[in-house]
Order: sequence, then structure tokens, then C-alpha cells
Amino acid sequence: MDRYSRDVLAPGWQKAHLKKTRDVPVELDLVVEFDDFCGAVVGWENGIVLLEDRKGKRRGAPLGPGFLLEGEPVALRPPLRGTAAKPRYTASGSRASEEPAKAKVALPSRIYVEGRHDAELIEKVWGDDLRHTGVVVEFLGGIDDLPAIVAEFAPEPGRRLGVLVDHLVPGSKESRIAKQVYQAGYRDTVLIEGHEFIDIWQAVRPERIGRKAWPQVPRDVDFKLGTLKALNLPHHDQADIARGWQAILARVSTWRDLDPQLNTKVETLIDFVTQDHLEG
Repeated sequence: MDRYSRDVLAPGWQKAHLKKTRDVPVELDLVVEFDDFCGAVVGWENGIVLLEDRKGKRRGAPLGPGFLLEGEPVALRPPLRGTAAKPRYTASGSRASEEPAKAKVALPSRIYVEGRHDAELIEKVWGDDLRHTGVVVEFLGGIDDLPAIVAEFAPEPGRRLGVLVDHLVPGSKESRIAKQVYQAGYRDTVLIEGHEFIDIWQAVRPERIGRKAWPQVPRDVDFKLGTLKALNLPHHDQADIARGWQAILARVSTWRDLDPQLNTKVETLIDFVTQDHLEG
């Protein structure tokens, strides 16, 4: 073997050991790395691709070279025209079926949601998934009614109950009522999940309403009216609250518009109430 058959100092020797960058059409949910930031593609516009990591943090980067895909250097390019149709997804991020779904009989298991606004938000983002699995969401007027509702529902294996409540933090009234339900013997068939927000409004990313954070409302002020006032919106009565909430809800399109904490709670409840009904 001739060890000296080629000129090791021929032009290009400095980069001969480097991996070549290949072009990759950008597409939604493509997971790439850019400057130590790893995230999925959630959109692109005007030469900028938007990435989101698993914690919900977002970062923009220019289309072109500088990305890593499965450890290999790639250049993200605008999507090719005329390519095959991309998979469709529901607002919650689930893969949508290409065929019309058959109507399903409602499961005996249920999910109760505290608050009308909470129920409207769950329906907008997870409605397709809930209808696909046959899970019905019931409206819970207030956490104080929960022990009586659970007793009347009489949950058992195959007939589970999931509950989503506001402001479920240690020492709160909500946490004491949840403990009361579990102590009544329903720990295996009832799951009570809650977020730390004072109200479901705060589960919407503040960026969706053009702010870096939700306004702080004094404890002696009605939260919703105080929030509307801080946002310079009408804030005098229930009608103003209803209009304000619809304006906020209109800014929500998918799970990416919500705080990751709420996404986790809702997905956990859906998994809990459907675990006895999974098709083999």
C-alpha cells in the first residue's frame, strides 16, 4: 500500500475532516439544535425559523446552515413546493386521522372542570381528542361541591373520575378538599389535578396578549376585573368579563399557546380516565 499516493496538502485539506452540511427542508415538529438550543420547529417566516424546547422556551434562528439534525450538520431551507401533504394535528398536538372518525359512545368515566372559562379552554384545545376517546367533560361550579359530586358519581374501576381545579397549592382550600375526597376511599378511582394559577386566564401564555407577564392583581380586588383594568379593557361588570375572556380565548389556537403546566395536567387526566378503556 502506498502511504504517499496523494498530496495531503492539496487545496481543501484544512476542511477534509469536517462533515459536510446537507440541505433539509424545514417542517413543523422537526427537532434540531442551534447554538446549544434544542427544540422543535413551530413555525417560520421571513427567513426566520422559530424553535420551542420541551420546557416551552422559544428561540428564533435564521434559515440556512448552523443547525444540527441527529448530530449531523444541516442547513434548513424553505419547504419544497409540491411535496406530499404533511400530517395533520389537532390543537392539542395529537395526530389527526385522515379518515372521518366514527361517532363513539361516551365512556362511563368523566372529567370535571372547575369554572366555565376552564371548560371552554379545554374544549378549544382538547375537544377533538376528547371526542375521539369518548370522554365527556362536566362543568364543576365550585370546588366546595366536589365531595358530594364524587359520592353521587360513585367512581370505581372502569368508571373513573378526573378533576381539574384552579389554584391547587399546599395549604389552600382546594388542597384540603382534595385530601377529603381521597380520605373517603376514592384514591384509586379519582384523580384531582390542579394548576398553581389563581385563574385559568393565567394559563394562557402572556405573549399571546402582547405582554411579558400577566398583571399582578391585589388580593382585595376581583381577579378578573382587576386583570381587565390592568390590560386597559372595560372592567365594570360580568358582561365585560365575558367579553374580555372571549378576546383572550380567541388568541389561543393550540397547546403551544398555553403554559406547559396546564398541558401536563390535562393530558394526565385524560390518560387516567381512559386507562380502563384502552383498545388492545
